[in-house]
Amino acid sequence: MVRKPMIFQAILSLTLVVAVVACLALPAYACSSIIVGKNASKTGEVLLGHNEDNGGRLVMPQYIMPRRQHEPGTMIRSEDFAALIPQVEETWSFIWTETRTLSGASFSCGFINEWGVAVMSDNCGPSNEDNPDLLDGGIGYGLRRIIAERARTAREGVEIAAELVGTYGYLASGRSYQIVDKNEGWMFQAVNGKHYVAQRVGDDEIAFIPNRYTIRKVDLEDTENFIASPDLITYAIERGWYIPAVPGDYSDFDFAKAYQKGYTPNDIRQRRAYSMILGREIGEDEEIPFAVKAQRKFGPEDVMEILRTHYEGTADDLTNGYEVSPHFVANRKICTSTTQESSVVQFRENPIFTVYWRTSGRPCVNPYVPWYLGILSVPDGYGWLDPIVAMDTHFSAHPDDVSYNASRAWWAFMDLQNIADPQYGEVVDEIQKHVFALEKEFFNKQSEIEATAYALYAQDPQKAREFLTEYTHEVAKKAWDLAVELYEKFATVDMHILAHEISKSSPEGMLSVAILSTENFDAREIDLLSVTLGPAYQNPSRWAPAVQGALQDVNRDGKADMVVKFKVEDVAGYATVCYLDLWLSGKTLDGNVFVAKDLINIVE
Repeated sequence: MVRKPMIFQAILSLTLVVAVVACLALPAYACSSIIVGKNASKTGEVLLGHNEDNGGRLVMPQYIMPRRQHEPGTMIRSEDFAALIPQVEETWSFIWTETRTLSGASFSCGFINEWGVAVMSDNCGPSNEDNPDLLDGGIGYGLRRIIAERARTAREGVEIAAELVGTYGYLASGRSYQIVDKNEGWMFQAVNGKHYVAQRVGDDEIAFIPNRYTIRKVDLEDTENFIASPDLITYAIERGWYIPAVPGDYSDFDFAKAYQKGYTPNDIRQRRAYSMILGREIGEDEEIPFAVKAQRKFGPEDVMEILRTHYEGTADDLTNGYEVSPHFVANRKICTSTTQESSVVQFRENPIFTVYWRTSGRPCVNPYVPWYLGILSVPDGYGWLDPIVAMDTHFSAHPDDVSYNASRAWWAFMDLQNIADPQYGEVVDEIQKHVFALEKEFFNKQSEIEATAYALYAQDPQKAREFLTEYTHEVAKKAWDLAVELYEKFATVDMHILAHEISKSSPEGMLSVAILSTENFDAREIDLLSVTLGPAYQNPSRWAPAVQGALQDVNRDGKADMVVKFKVEDVAGYATVCYLDLWLSGKTLDGNVFVAKDLINIVE
C-alpha cells in the first residue's frame, strides 16, 4: 500500500470502521464485433474486430495458456451453478485476455488459440425463451473456453459449440459468439436453452453485430453456411414466435424476429457501422441484413476506425463538438463508457504470424498495439498471474486483483482515459495526435518486422518466435510509456485524500480532500459547486458532490489550498472493496476544467 506523506498524517479527519463486502457485478456485457471476409479485406486476410464492453470495476490481464494434458475423468468447473463438463485428454495453447472481476465474468474474455481460432462474444439478450431446457444448470463461461481449448478451425469451433449447447443448454438469455480463423468467420447465436443458429460470413461480405441477434434468413439445408438446432423453426412455431405466411413453407422464417424479445429493425451501433461500411446513410427504420458487401475493401485500420467511433459528424453525435465526453451522452456508441478493450485480429496462414492488434481501455484514446500469436511470453506488466491459477480462480478473484497498482500496465491506460473524460474536448486532439503517430509507426514497421521473422522462421521457427516476442514486448512498453506521459501532461492538479480508508458499512461522516495550489493552479479560483468525487468505472453523474470547502494552507508552502468535504456515503456507495483510485473533477470560476486522482482503501 502507498503511504500518505507525513505532512498529511496530522490532518486526517475521519475515524472509520469495518464494512460488509460489496462486489460490483457486470450486468451488461454489451459489446460490438465486426467480421471481414478475406475477399472484402485489403490484405486478403480474414479480419475480426471487437470491443469488449463491461460495467463495474475490473481489470483485463493477458496470459499465454500452455498446452495441457488432463487425467481421465477430469471435469471442467466454471460457474458454481453450471454443469460440469468432461475434459479432453489434451487442450491447446491460447492467448487469453481475461475480464477479471470480484463477481466473476461468465460472458466476457477473449481467446485466440495456437491454431489461429479466435473466440469473442456479444450479448444478445433478451431472447423470447422463458422456459429453457438446461442439463445440470447448462453451460456459460465454459463454452468459449472449450472452443479455445479444442478447436483447430472456426467451423470445428462452431460444431463444438453446437454440441455443447445442444447437450447442456445455454444458461444466459441470448448471446452471439464470433468464431473466426484464417479461412472463415462465423457468428454462433445461442438462445437460453438448447436452441442456436450459426451463419458463416461470406468471403466478400462484412458483418457487424451490436447487442442483438443479427442472423435473419436461415437455410437449414445449406450446411456450408448454416449450422442450427434441428427444431429451430418448428420450436418457434410451437411457441407462437413465428407463423409462416404459407403453412408448411418456412422461406419467410427470420431468426432474429422470431427469437429476439422486443425485436427492432436495427440498433444505432449497427446502423452507424453499416453506414460507415457502405458509405451511405442507413435509415432508422431500414431493415439491416446479416452482412453487407462494401463498395471498397477494408483493412485493419478501417475496422479500428469503426470501433473508435462516437458518430462524429452525424445526427447521432450528441456531444455538441465534445462539450461533454462522448462516452456519457444519452445514446450508446460503439466506443462507449464501458469499453474496456478493443482488438482487431489479422489472421495469417501460419498462425504464429497472426497479428492481435489490441488496446487496453477505450480505443479512442489508447493505441492499437500489434501482439503476435506466436509470442512465447506476455509483455511485462500486462499479466500478473500464472494462467492456470487465473483460470482456476476466475470466479473467485480477490480484491487485490482489482486494486490500483502502478506496476501493472492496465492502470496506466485507465489513468489516461480517466484524466481525459472530464476534459475530453480540450485534450482529445493532442492525445490522438500521439496515439495515431505511434500506431502509424507500428503499421509502417510491420512489413520489415515480418520479413525478418519469416526469414528467421525458415531457419528455425523458435528463433522467429523469440524475435516476435521481443518485438511485441517492445511495442507494448512503448504504448505503456505513452499512456504515462500523456496522463502526466494532463494531470495538472495536485489532490490528496485526507484519509487512509473509508468503510462501506459505516458511511457516516465526511471525507476531506485537499486540492493544492501550485505555480500553475490557484485553488482560490475553484468553483466549489462544480466539484465532484467518485470512483473510476462509474458515470461521473453519480459522483459525490462537494458539501463544503474552506481555504487552508495544507502543505505550509504559503499558498492557500482548498479543502473540500464530501459525504462518505455518497463516495462509498458506488465504490468497490479494494485499493481504489478516486477521481476528482471540477471547474475554475472562469470555466477551466481540472481533473485529479488519489488512492484510498475501501474496506468492508
